[in-house]
Amino acid sequence: MRVLVADTFPETRLAELAADGHAYRYRPEATTGELPAEVAGMQALVVRSTRVPAEVVTAGGDLRLVIRAGAGTDTIDTAAAARAGVRVCNVPGRNSAAVAELACALLLALDRDIVGNVTALRTGTWDKAGFSRARGIADRDVGIVGLGRIGLEFAARVAAFGARVHTVAKPGRSAEVAERAEQLGVRYVDDLPALARTCDVLSLHAPGDSGTLLDRHVLAELRPGAIVLNTARAHLVDEAALIEVMDARGILAGIDVFAAEPAGGTGTISSNLAAHPNVYGTHHIGASTRQAQDAVAAEVVRMLRAFGQGEVRHCVNGEQLPAEVTGGAA
Repeated sequence: MRVLVADTFPETRLAELAADGHAYRYRPEATTGELPAEVAGMQALVVRSTRVPAEVVTAGGDLRLVIRAGAGTDTIDTAAAARAGVRVCNVPGRNSAAVAELACALLLALDRDIVGNVTALRTGTWDKAGFSRARGIADRDVGIVGLGRIGLEFAARVAAFGARVHTVAKPGRSAEVAERAEQLGVRYVDDLPALARTCDVLSLHAPGDSGTLLDRHVLAELRPGAIVLNTARAHLVDEAALIEVMDARGILAGIDVFAAEPAGGTGTISSNLAAHPNVYGTHHIGASTRQAQDAVAAEVVRMLRAFGQGEVRHCVNGEQLPAEVTGGAA
């Protein structure tokens, strides 16, 4: 196949694409605006963070497949792709541990004020008493919004710290998830406001197609001094409302995703949330460990190999595709 790889991809996995006979073009620096020209003549498009709007999928007349090298597909116009007969597939679960690790890093950094410690030492200030006020994580109540793969990975880690883990009771969870939650001692509450009232820490791991979950109503229920973590999607939190409760009630936040973040890997950001003194922010790097990215890339190679043999893996818009593309079945 002719494959456009429009985001960073390990060299070893690019070599596998070539070994499999694919003619690939590697353009990790390509912007969304450049994609329509880049995708022309290509049969498959691989992206990570780069947005794929309708004009991209319609520009590639030969395009048959878009692979999001990650779990969420909210950056891709899946409906427009379906109308064009293009399958959109994702790579779920391969970067779950990496995101959970960052959420834990933000939690510990906030509790121990790691940034303040490092900054003070670099300026020659020694203040052991001032930095000895951490509450610790053991015996604290941690709420998880979204008990999927990443949520369970985060639950396992904070449970190992000795925290009590809570989530919202939800019908239809798989037996596998229910069993793992039971093993971890996860406790259930009725709704999000109850979760906010119950917990010292609230961590977001809901899918990208969820609406705003932490709005003013929910944030108002947080305990004074509670910690909010968002390593999922920016729109899950009302940023203005979060700033208000941080100012009023000493809420702390560890944030990896921002509404105002640049579309590309570098640039500038103007964000009141990112600049707030109660926020420890990172650069949307939750899934960006070499270990995770290699695992995702390896699965992308396998998916392209399978597609060439007539097998479609992890398709998210199959039900929207016209019958002439699917043969009557998604």
